[in-house]
Amino acid sequence: MPRSRSSSVSPSRRQDALTKRRNTKMARSAHAYVRGNTAQFYAWLDSRAAPRLPVGPAIWICGDCHIGNIGPVADDQGKLHIQIRDFDQSVIGNPAHDLVRLALSLAMAARGSDLPGITTANMMEAMLDGYEAAFPETDDPEPSMPSTIKLVMKQAARRSWRSLANERTNGAGLELPLGKEFWPIVAKERKAIQAIFRQPELDALAKQWKHRDPTGEVNVLDAAYWRKGCSSLGKLRYAALLDVDGNAVEGDDLCLIDIKEAAASIAPRAKQVRMPRDHAERVVLAARHLSPALGNRMRPTHLLDKPVFVRELLPQDLKIDIARLHRKQARRVAAFLAHVVGHAHSRQMDAATRKTWVQELRRNHSRTLDAPSWLWQAVTGLLSMHERDYLDHCRRYVGGQA
Repeated sequence: MPRSRSSSVSPSRRQDALTKRRNTKMARSAHAYVRGNTAQFYAWLDSRAAPRLPVGPAIWICGDCHIGNIGPVADDQGKLHIQIRDFDQSVIGNPAHDLVRLALSLAMAARGSDLPGITTANMMEAMLDGYEAAFPETDDPEPSMPSTIKLVMKQAARRSWRSLANERTNGAGLELPLGKEFWPIVAKERKAIQAIFRQPELDALAKQWKHRDPTGEVNVLDAAYWRKGCSSLGKLRYAALLDVDGNAVEGDDLCLIDIKEAAASIAPRAKQVRMPRDHAERVVLAARHLSPALGNRMRPTHLLDKPVFVRELLPQDLKIDIARLHRKQARRVAAFLAHVVGHAHSRQMDAATRKTWVQELRRNHSRTLDAPSWLWQAVTGLLSMHERDYLDHCRRYVGGQA
């Protein structure tokens, strides 16, 4: 690994910079503020101002199910799927929380796209229709893939290792470029990263891609601190560039690894359920239930006495980042994304449980806009609270810096 100790930044200085970065990033837009403030979301849902949500079966939920946490992912054979792709807040809990989180994210995107309020109301109804259609006990037609999401899928299908290398290594191939995105690490961190890939589980993770030699030797070519994400900024996160067969030739023998600290979830867990006490094990177990394509590419371990989960980044892994919703597409996007979440939930239930949960949803699902649903009531209350607090956040953190 070519980095020298003299180029490193102390973890304390790095922590201060990350905190400032997180506050600035959340001030970019109301939508970004919602994405970075899961705690406030759940605090409001637990308050007297919140409507009564339907209580679903205790299953694994994402816990932070916004638009950016859904997208194309490849399994270890290279096949593409659209699934949930973030599990930091995952718990065994109420599936209604994922629906409200996604609805709030879509509503904020609609506001940022200057769409009329009636479009947002229609999106909420479409969400419930799309979600319920994921359950085989219903006769609802499955929503078709909107053109905006088809475009992301086509982009993902065309990508290769060179695409990923150009984005993350500036085309250098064998080195992570230090700068805005990747920061130097200290010797203690470097040694710890090298050590975890001597563990059999992590060694096997690096070799599981279909084109790699399962008997090859895994070597850490380079590693750096990765300044990535929003709500997770401030927690340990590293990128590691590995060579699997020892030849260090750009292509399938190289892999880029994401190492991320797992912290306690903010999402409320269901009563009297058992989950792994180790947060990294919890995250990986949730991923395997919610998004098998991605969960099977993840492993839990410990780094510097902290639980971390490790996954290989494949070129096909992309997030759906809808900067602007178009009026004609908004309803279809809402229905389709909710359908993806519905599949993640329904695959964890038996037939009787699925039937009971759909009945509970439909009992609370108004088919007319004259009678607001629980989802609409939750979203309008959350919108009001988040927009007010977003302005306060901008005044406090950006105004002070100015």
